[in-house]
Amino acid sequence: MEEEAGVSVDPDHLRLVHVVHHKQSDTIDRIGFFFLATDWVGEPVNREPDKCLALEWHTVHDLPEDIIEYPKEGLLGYLEGDGALTEHGWE
Repeated sequence: MEEEAGVSVDPDHLRLVHVVHHKQSDTIDRIGFFFLATDWVGEPVNREPDKCLALEWHTVHDLPEDIIEYPKEGLLGYLEGDGALTEHGWE
């Protein structure tokens, strides 16, 4: 969190809320772990502008069209309560 968003989070204030198993291509797959932070220190900022276009706040009903698919699936999987795991991109 500190490296990418400039905030510090005590592990006691993190809760694992969803996992996404994402098939990116025939040779690359990823597992994303999504945590809910209930408290943090600092103001979120984009500390990796060469890797991340922007750090913005959106409501779940107004997500940007260019959101990356597998983080979107993790967010929606948690918010919609569809279970602890989403498989994305697999046939």
